[in-house]
Amino acid sequence: GQGYPRRVREAVVSTQSTGYQVKCIRNLNGHSIEPYKIHAGKTVPIIKGGEAIKMEEGEFYAIETFGSTGKGMVHDDVDCSHYMKNFDIGHVPIRINRAKGLLNSINKNFGTLAFCKRWVERAGETKYLLALKHLCDLGIVNDYPPLVDQKGCYTAQMEHTIVLRPTCKEVLSRGDDY
Repeated sequence: GQGYPRRVREAVVSTQSTGYQVKCIRNLNGHSIEPYKIHAGKTVPIIKGGEAIKMEEGEFYAIETFGSTGKGMVHDDVDCSHYMKNFDIGHVPIRINRAKGLLNSINKNFGTLAFCKRWVERAGETKYLLALKHLCDLGIVNDYPPLVDQKGCYTAQMEHTIVLRPTCKEVLSRGDDY
């Protein structure tokens, strides 16, 4: 939990004045990024003792910090709203025509990037929930339900995207908070 960006530190000070203790969320990590593959396989732990990985020149990473006033462990909530096509999935036979049509719409509008139900509706899809569930059941689309800590706590995420250059790291998402 070292190296919180300035805005997270300010939030910590703000919550500490109200009596809340902020903890790192231990079961979340940063990750490597590849073209059209947001979660590319390598993880970057935010706490000591996590998986040791070797970062290599030319790789891109989402360096993420997650804080919580709860237990510091998150779990899936029940109502899912975010999805992403499985980058590594090969051809899977789909027998339901509505699911085939929805997959065509997902491929056209989002590819392997994340999307939410609202965007599916904006793309013109209606009555698609069973087709979406079928694509998830087949492993073609992954669901990403909201992550929650204990009831009533506050959680926050800060993220920067970096690329490793031969002599330095370059922060691509540099802003006022860095």
